[in-house]
Amino acid sequence: MRRGDGKLSHDLLPGEKGPQDACGVFGVWAPGEEVAKLTYFGLYALQHRGQESAGIAVSDGTHILVYKDMGLVSQVFTEASLESLQGHLAIGHTRYSTTGASVWENAQPTFRATATGHIALGHNGNLTNTHELARRVRERADESGELSLGTSLGSSSDTDLLTSLLASHPDLSLEAAAIEELPLLKGAFSLVFMDDTTLYAARDPQGVRPLTLGRLERGWVVASETAALDIVGASFVREIEPGELIAIDEQGLRSSRFAEAEPKGCLFEFVYLARPDTTISGRSIHGVRAEVGRQLAREFPVVADLVIPVPESGTPAAVGYAQESGIPFAQGLVKNAYVGRTFIQPSQTLRQLGIRLKLNPLREIVQGKKLVVVDDSIVRGNTQRAIVRMLREAGALEVHVRISSPPVKWPCFYGIDFATRAELIANGLAVDEIRTAIGADSLGYVSLEGLVQTTGVAMDRLCRACFDGVYPIELPTPEMLGKHLLEGLDQLESKVLASEQVIEVEAHPQVALDVGGLTTLIGGGGAADALDRP
Repeated sequence: MRRGDGKLSHDLLPGEKGPQDACGVFGVWAPGEEVAKLTYFGLYALQHRGQESAGIAVSDGTHILVYKDMGLVSQVFTEASLESLQGHLAIGHTRYSTTGASVWENAQPTFRATATGHIALGHNGNLTNTHELARRVRERADESGELSLGTSLGSSSDTDLLTSLLASHPDLSLEAAAIEELPLLKGAFSLVFMDDTTLYAARDPQGVRPLTLGRLERGWVVASETAALDIVGASFVREIEPGELIAIDEQGLRSSRFAEAEPKGCLFEFVYLARPDTTISGRSIHGVRAEVGRQLAREFPVVADLVIPVPESGTPAAVGYAQESGIPFAQGLVKNAYVGRTFIQPSQTLRQLGIRLKLNPLREIVQGKKLVVVDDSIVRGNTQRAIVRMLREAGALEVHVRISSPPVKWPCFYGIDFATRAELIANGLAVDEIRTAIGADSLGYVSLEGLVQTTGVAMDRLCRACFDGVYPIELPTPEMLGKHLLEGLDQLESKVLASEQVIEVEAHPQVALDVGGLTTLIGGGGAADALDRP
């Protein structure tokens, strides 16, 4: 079944999209437990990382059954559908598309039938050598003459290509195939995948996206964030290391390394992406965000009456700012918790009426006050402009904006869907020009050095590319970047044919086919990446 695809808004204004979170992955190996329901609750904990689609794959030891659809976890699964997913190991995924369109065919987990069994896979992150993977899929299909090495019908994701490559080794186990293929991937990837009997998890050599290991009384869990371990009653064991592949089956847990670790964890996870009750690199995300607020107060003090957050992501930093500055903390903006995935877009006439789907000020709190307004980031500036305006309309005397991250000047190619560089307000504008653009009385961004210091992680072990433009993983040529690369390869081919960097799609139609993974086989099918927050 399929539902119409919707769009999410992080922002105050309908249709105004903010930074979209990296997707969420979950896996469990636990004989005797209800693994589908455990995965369902784990995905609930990771819903903030992806709201376009959700899926679960379960194995009973001989077959893998995949159930997925467009929508939130609660929309996709019912009690009856979860009861039908019986087995001893499962993986799950919540998606926001960073490569490939937001369509059912790109929902995850992906699925393949192979010479030795079946594969299902979920991916958090974004690969930067997608064109190379597509070429290799084509070449392997040519060599073998098997259409099943191609991608799933209608799919256009880097994850689907990876699944095809893992399935293209008839003489190897999935574990051995992974050891061969994973070193050839470039970009960010935290993977959970499975065959009929074994749960696997792997993390890219830079460890850009988080991935954690937990222990159940009768099994093991892997998840994007520690908060998902908490919700299913698993105890935290450790983070999966960059460049590590783990396998869990009836023999227990084993670890191997497919690449040397070169840690470059995503700094924006600390700022915004991860849940505040998650732990990364041994640090509480809530604690880090509160400390960033204290650092902001030290770097950009101001005389004011109240500190108010932009809920929810600005709240911990606002608390820290209030603690350090001694200015009272208050909730001056009310968030509508039920603005979710899809809503009717208002006409321009209705927009001019000042529709406020997301936030509304508490007039009795802000009227006659000098305010410090704390938010996590500014992308285009439209949301902050609207917030400043409505606070002034509610009677605020002054509005001083404080941002708990440095200016976002560069796009992310590792799993966060920011605006394009041309749309980023901090690209080309000085801070005072941004202040004027949003209408604030003053504007302060925490310094990059101050932010990094609060994480407790060394500067050279973090990816800071969206703030300083230093990309730790090699990027391909501009033509080979982009969310919809695989959907436009035929157009790109004519542009870059001379460089031989693209697949001859028309000459090799099997690249767009998948016999082994057709959804009619055992309920499996298509898929890709994830990310989003209500």
